[in-house]
Amino acid sequence: MEPVFAIGMFLFGLVFGSFLNVCIYRLPQGLSIVLPGSACPSCNQPVRPYDNIPVLSWVLLRGRCRDCKARISPRYMIVELLTGVLFLACFAQFGISLATLKYCVFGFLLLGLIFTDAETHLLPDKMTLTGLVVGILFSIFVPVNDLASRFLPLLVPHRAASNLSWHWLSLIDSLLGAAIGSSFIYGAGAIYLRARGVEGMGFGDVKLMAMVGAFLGTKLTIFTLFTGSIAGSIFGLSTVLSIWIKRTRRRMIRNHESVTQARRRAWVSAGIALRRYQIPFGVFLGSMAMLALFCGDRFFRWYWGLL
Repeated sequence: MEPVFAIGMFLFGLVFGSFLNVCIYRLPQGLSIVLPGSACPSCNQPVRPYDNIPVLSWVLLRGRCRDCKARISPRYMIVELLTGVLFLACFAQFGISLATLKYCVFGFLLLGLIFTDAETHLLPDKMTLTGLVVGILFSIFVPVNDLASRFLPLLVPHRAASNLSWHWLSLIDSLLGAAIGSSFIYGAGAIYLRARGVEGMGFGDVKLMAMVGAFLGTKLTIFTLFTGSIAGSIFGLSTVLSIWIKRTRRRMIRNHESVTQARRRAWVSAGIALRRYQIPFGVFLGSMAMLALFCGDRFFRWYWGLL
């Protein structure tokens, strides 16, 4: 029956991906995700049921509205496919279990937040705070098995430790992960604000990492913070270099400046452009949290094996 369940999970993922597209479009605008039904943003014509089939409808319509022929972003199809693959990957990793449900919910929220932040530079509270609560509740039924589970029994009397069930330890792990994840981002943002005089981290990132910590616990939250920071830094540096190269060439062609002079002035211009550009850090944190979900424990086993 496993192939049947696998196909079913993939199809469920496609359906939930279609709903996730609604959330990505409406939540940043403060609109209801329930009413009214799906409609074309250009002509406001309701989407017909046979035009609302995940992936297939977008392909058959060639990415355009049936009524006004306005272009429909390929993001709709991409999100549906990614959600389907995500649900299938969770099933392959955890089988038929509550863990599969937990991490399907987690991945669903992460995908929504990644694409929302990429498009609007917003991380809606209805996803981050809801995810925080859901992650904490799930920890009571699906063990997190992190720092508290390993070290708390060593720090309390043996009799008290024996009375601590895994449910309580898992809950403590979830709360500790949420606290550490959010505190780290909040502290980094406060330091950046004091040093540079501009806001470097929004509270949306703080709530996102609280959600990640609630689902994954402390260890994988630290992995997410570390790898997300690296990914964001690489993106920022590559953006600066790209702007620098383009503006150097432009100054040489338009202003007939020498190579040295053009590079120096273009570098100053690139630095100003980067300070004004708001990097969607939630994209990198969410992506690395997804990586941590499937590969984080393997990474730590590999790393500790090197020591």
